[in-house]
Amino acid sequence: MIQARNTTTMSANKAAKRVLPVAASRKASRRNVRVAASSSEDQVQVHRRALLSSLSLALPLAVSAQPSLAAYGDAANVFGSKTGNFSGATDYEGDGYKVALPANWNPSKERPFPGIDLRYVDSFDDVNNLEVIVQKSGKGSITDQSPSDFLNSIGYILGETSAKVESKSEGGFAANKAAAASVLSTNTRKDGNGKSYYEYELLIRTADGNEGGRHQLISAAVSKGNLYVLRVQAGDKRWIGVGKGVREGCINAWNSFTVA
Repeated sequence: MIQARNTTTMSANKAAKRVLPVAASRKASRRNVRVAASSSEDQVQVHRRALLSSLSLALPLAVSAQPSLAAYGDAANVFGSKTGNFSGATDYEGDGYKVALPANWNPSKERPFPGIDLRYVDSFDDVNNLEVIVQKSGKGSITDQSPSDFLNSIGYILGETSAKVESKSEGGFAANKAAAASVLSTNTRKDGNGKSYYEYELLIRTADGNEGGRHQLISAAVSKGNLYVLRVQAGDKRWIGVGKGVREGCINAWNSFTVA
């Protein structure tokens, strides 16, 4: 009986020895799996960090290439550089003529005279305005008539008067006249294409005395059978106002007027 128990004990020990390596191998396998899983997670985290880093580097490059932001920077001058159009005028090209429109002036649908092709008014006061009149002409050049004869021919745009009518005193007008024009200067010039222009600076005084009068700048030329007349007007108070006022924009438009 003792021998049998010893034999049974030895058999149990052998079985235990056989089981232990299997259990140990399973534990080792679990550890290997955990290590492998941990390594995979680390690699995923590394890839994520690398991807985020690449995106953070690529994003500013992509944003800086956007034209809308570049245009914003130019217009607002937030980068301190002198870019964009700072002339205070907008170049306008009509049918057969060009003119630089004063800043802050807007288009107007009013047509007080026949043949008006363009009319702009000051957004602050419509007494300041600009008009381009286009009419058929039988003349080959503006110089086919004298400066005074031509001005008399367009006297209707001056307020029922002509260059020969001048006010004798404040508010003193001839019968049936609502305004009087005083010619301050007359000039003839030629552009780069050889086209001749008559230019006038006038002071128009009205019966109501509004604004103390109105300055008018006129430039006219004949081209391809058409007469082109630019008239720029500004109230006298604004013309002689403190600072630049409207005078600079009006003179710039006057000087910029050209025909094709």
